[in-house]
Amino acid sequence: MSAGTKYIFVTGGVTSSLGKGIVSASLAKLLQARGHTVTIQKLDPYINVDPGTLNPYEHGECFVTDDGAETDLDLGHYERFLNTPTSQANNVTTGKIYQTVIEKERRGDFLGKTVQVIPHITDEIKDRIRALGKTGKYEIVITEIGGTVGDIESLPYIEAIRQLKWELGKDCIVIHLTLIPYLSTTGELKTKPTQHSVKLMLEYGVQPDILVCRAEHKISKELKNKIALFCNVEARAVIEAIDASTIYEVPLFMEAEKLDIVVLEKLGLPVKGEAKLESWKHFLTSLKTPKTEVRIGLVGKYIELKDSYKSIAESFIHAGVANECKVKLEWIHSETITDENVGSKLNGLTGILVAPGFGNRGIEGKINAIKFAREHKIPFLGICLGMQCAVIEFARNVMGLKGAHSTEMNPETAHPVIDLLEAQKKITNKGGTMRLGAYTCNIIEGTKVFEAYKTVEISERHRHRYEFNNEYLGDFERAGMVASGINPNAGLVEIVELKDHPWFVGVQFHPEYKSTVENPHPLFVNFVKAAVHVASLVH
Repeated sequence: MSAGTKYIFVTGGVTSSLGKGIVSASLAKLLQARGHTVTIQKLDPYINVDPGTLNPYEHGECFVTDDGAETDLDLGHYERFLNTPTSQANNVTTGKIYQTVIEKERRGDFLGKTVQVIPHITDEIKDRIRALGKTGKYEIVITEIGGTVGDIESLPYIEAIRQLKWELGKDCIVIHLTLIPYLSTTGELKTKPTQHSVKLMLEYGVQPDILVCRAEHKISKELKNKIALFCNVEARAVIEAIDASTIYEVPLFMEAEKLDIVVLEKLGLPVKGEAKLESWKHFLTSLKTPKTEVRIGLVGKYIELKDSYKSIAESFIHAGVANECKVKLEWIHSETITDENVGSKLNGLTGILVAPGFGNRGIEGKINAIKFAREHKIPFLGICLGMQCAVIEFARNVMGLKGAHSTEMNPETAHPVIDLLEAQKKITNKGGTMRLGAYTCNIIEGTKVFEAYKTVEISERHRHRYEFNNEYLGDFERAGMVASGINPNAGLVEIVELKDHPWFVGVQFHPEYKSTVENPHPLFVNFVKAAVHVASLVH
């Protein structure tokens, strides 16, 4: 552990989904705006080794880092707020912890001792927490503990925090996020759930230093004093977290409550001047005062849980601000789109995005949506499977390759325009055939994507198994679909676009993973720009 690294733990009580990730990211943003180097880590209590095999309905989107880690969607918030990439070390699961400990036991690392939760599991948790501090890159490491205090799964993490508080002393603080519910029948905010949550923490040997209290209404000074009295914290360390109209307001709300100042004082760090948040405030002002509005359809098969496409939705917010425009997303389930109703389903949209995914469900609906976008000259962006569907649609309906498909959906297709690479076909382990993490792509000059990126070499994050089949490349290009981005090492097609279309782009990678408040992704920016242009022609 590098000398002087400070550790902040963020736990949650009363109920799940209170927004620990946003509070952690907001605090990190404030500390960063005061000149500190900060990173955030998420510890997830589930026994899956990572979210890579989880159904998006279970846990929302799987966020991929540059180094190929499949992680929790909260890491997306960390990157969007801090504008710095995360890595494998920023997301740890109980599955990873136990897997590592069991591997050590099998190797004989514990010299025949009985392996137990304490000390072996808790030591491994502490090692993972300290790993980011040991890099020497960060003054402050914020660790968010997933789940809710009292869950049986999170007990080893709370115990690890108890031990670290003892070992690190003033270099470590605990922030506990709780709920102050509002009873409409009496017109009161009730503090009892928070008192019980802190009491439970105390039973585990952990005294929170700061309470962040989610509430629908303002928390009075008297109520803060009451919470402080019953929960053994200073009144100034009771922080109100009132519901915000956008997550990007939360850092300013936390600044107004002086969360960053209380944190710095408790960690023994100097408080100098004001947090430099000018660009953040400018972003918020632009977000709230758009000059125009566009309707863009997001076509996918996990529409019921919008967190399944969290990074895409946030990328549209960033790109909308860059274009002084509000992007109104229409969430459209691909299974509901047919040849007969595609016109009525997509009528009035000025842009269509076909989302990534795996498997056959909803594929024909995606293909119908793409055909509609191509034929009606509606700006289109296809991501990963969305790009592959664009290739299939073009092969079938422009090139006349009847039954063209991906071998993922139809292994017997006569025209496998999307296929596994030969080297992948013998691998049976699902993860082993995936392209994960950052890969280089060379951009062809004079194309729509070159116009967006304004450079000939980019690096983008991947999470997919099947590829464009290069045996068909010449035929596609002669028919009008251009391969405008190529992976230089394997010659793989990464980007396709159409010549005779205002803006039609399909990308094999996931641009949404790299869009941040400070650096909106150029593909989303140019896609929204094209949609704004189409909307202006309509009106």
